Amino acid sequence: MNKIGNQFTSIEQVTDRYLNRNSTDAINSNGVSFEEILKQKQDVTESQGLKFSKHAAMRLTDRNISLSAEQSERLETGVLRAGEKGIEESLVIVDSLAFIVNVPNKTVVTALDQSESGNNIFTNIDGAVIM
Repeated sequence: MNKIGNQFTSIEQVTDRYLNRNSTDAINSNGVSFEEILKQKQDVTESQGLKFSKHAAMRLTDRNISLSAEQSERLETGVLRAGEKGIEESLVIVDSLAFIVNVPNKTVVTALDQSESGNNIFTNIDGAVIM
C-alpha cells in the first residue's frame, strides 16, 4: 500500500493523530483544554478595568480632558454601581466631566466636560450615576 506523507497509511490515522478523536475535550499540546483557556481569558478581561473606545479616546484628546487617578477610580466605581442596578447605557458624572458608558462591556463611549455639554440633554441612556 502507498504511504501518505509523514508515515500515514490512511486518512483515519491522520484524523486520529491530529483531531484526537478519542478525547471528548479539545486539548492543546500543553494539555490544557479550550474551555480552560477560554475561562482564563474571560477572567483576565473581567478583572481589567474600564476601557475607552476609540471615539472616547479621541474626545478626551480633542477636549484636553485628563483624568486623575482619583477621578478614574470614581469613574470605575460609578460603572460598577450602574452595573449593580442593571443599567446598560449609563451617564456617569465625575466632577465636571460627563461620560457615556456601555456598562456590560465596561467601555466608555464618549466623554465631555461641563462647558461642552451644551443644553445638558443626554440621550440613549437608561440610567445616570453622579460621583
